Amino acid sequence: MVDVRGPIVVGADGSDTGARAVRWAAVEAAARGADLHIVHATALDAPGGHRPDYAARLVREAGQDILDEAVVQAVGQVPGLGVTSTLSRDSAARALLGEAGSDGMIVVGSRGIGGFAALLLGSVGLRVAARATVPLVVVRGEHEPVPTGVVVTAVRDERDLGAARFAARAAGRRKASLRVWSAYTFYQYAGSMVPMLDDVTEIAEEQASATARLVAPLRDEFPTLTVTVDVVRAPSVAGALVDVSAHADLLVIGARRPVHTTGAPLGHVAHAVLHHAYCPVAMVPYDEPHRADGAAPLSHPGS
Repeated sequence: MVDVRGPIVVGADGSDTGARAVRWAAVEAAARGADLHIVHATALDAPGGHRPDYAARLVREAGQDILDEAVVQAVGQVPGLGVTSTLSRDSAARALLGEAGSDGMIVVGSRGIGGFAALLLGSVGLRVAARATVPLVVVRGEHEPVPTGVVVTAVRDERDLGAARFAARAAGRRKASLRVWSAYTFYQYAGSMVPMLDDVTEIAEEQASATARLVAPLRDEFPTLTVTVDVVRAPSVAGALVDVSAHADLLVIGARRPVHTTGAPLGHVAHAVLHHAYCPVAMVPYDEPHRADGAAPLSHPGS
């Protein structure tokens, strides 16, 4: 079960999206009673990051200015909040992962400038998302969101209970309801192998049963939380989940990753949601070993 006991670590880069991430993280830290730690990465010690002394000094000065402004933004959002900051010489991904440690949470904007220019559009963001062993929140959206009072968690079966618990706690802190969302799909055209009606019904029943088994302990653990369940058939799980995100304050997904896969890649659904969701997305990671028969895990909302 994922439990955030450490700091809320947020990346600051001087961009508008980075500023929104700082403000979101400040509110989250206050709600959790946690410390907020703001990081700016200069990458001066990263491969290819060496600069002449005068240029390195300018980079450090500009980075410190960004950090100072981010601290002002955080305290302006939540007066009295305890805030610390780090000007890192490391790369953006390594700086964030290192500061979060084993029990923190990382918050980033969906795109930015400076040390976070490639975030979730290139190698930096993909490294953070694919390698994080703590929850990662990507603050998406072009403008400050209008609250909906709903937190959504995308699940497949009991293995997603950790992500669902994370979502339930988030909903409780926001005094919001929790929507447990699950989708199933299958290939409609695969040569002559077209699923029969009985197959479709069986798939739907199995998915509904698996979701019900997951929701039962949630209702027991969070008796005052309003929980709704949606089990839907979708031609594209990723597309349907992006649509659902337009009506949520936070979307929570589990990230199943094979233990021994080189590079620990994200699944296609998680990848699409992190790029295209309308609301902030929390990715709650956990490892899933390869099956004994060598087959790949089945696709699901966090894949």
